[in-house]
Amino acid sequence: MIVTTFDFKETLTVGGLLSLHRVPIATLGRFVSLPIKGLGAYTIFTWNSLRGMFLPLVDKVLLQRQMEFVGNRSFVIIVLAGAMVGGIFGFQLGEIFKIFGATSLIGAAASYSLSRELAPVVGAFLVTGRAGSSMAAEIATMRVNEQIDAMRVMAVNPYRYLVAPRVLASVLMMPILTVFFVIAGVAASFLVGVAHYDVDRAEFIEKIQWVVGGEDLFQGMQKAAVFGLVFSSVSCFMGFFAHGGARGVGRATTRAVVTSYVLILAVDYVMTYFQFRFAS
Repeated sequence: MIVTTFDFKETLTVGGLLSLHRVPIATLGRFVSLPIKGLGAYTIFTWNSLRGMFLPLVDKVLLQRQMEFVGNRSFVIIVLAGAMVGGIFGFQLGEIFKIFGATSLIGAAASYSLSRELAPVVGAFLVTGRAGSSMAAEIATMRVNEQIDAMRVMAVNPYRYLVAPRVLASVLMMPILTVFFVIAGVAASFLVGVAHYDVDRAEFIEKIQWVVGGEDLFQGMQKAAVFGLVFSSVSCFMGFFAHGGARGVGRATTRAVVTSYVLILAVDYVMTYFQFRFAS
């Protein structure tokens, strides 16, 4: 039988403890430092992109092309999603309000929810999945093919040429898409309320005017503009620093969409808090 001895004094020295815990400490260090480094790189990237919009002004042709891509090509899916969400809300709220004999409030509740929350958030999710993923994939492909490096060699600012038009177009188009989302949703809830719950048309519209004001829609548009900045800058950032060939393009696209979704929800929470805090 072989008996092994263990020297506790040697183990409890500083060198022994460092050797025992080198791997966990290194892992903890990476866990803390990597998000900080990523946040710093993203902040610098966003600042350079915002500078590219105004110093000098972004190219009008590039901006119009991206506005058409982000706005016009997202119009149909925004309207369809708004109609579906508004119709679903009409049925759900109708069943609840029917218990209290207040089915005339279907339109007011649906309009309030759509204007302040559902239209900007759901619309941002849809545009992120359609336009944001395309931004990340396109710029990531240019990165792995060294096209961005070639632009630098030719004295072309990639922030001004690639990133700034996409970010500015997203900021400008998202509030407009949000308005159409609200219109489609309210129209769908109107059809559900009138056809299924026999709500008077005039009373339906009157309750909307009673509960929902212009500031509610304006605050939803504010959220939409910020969400446009978030998903476009994150998508361009992930694509801009992609690496690893075709697999890297896929990773960058996935990270862009997932990160944008999480940040949109986080920013939505903060903005909602401050909007209600300053409104009261």
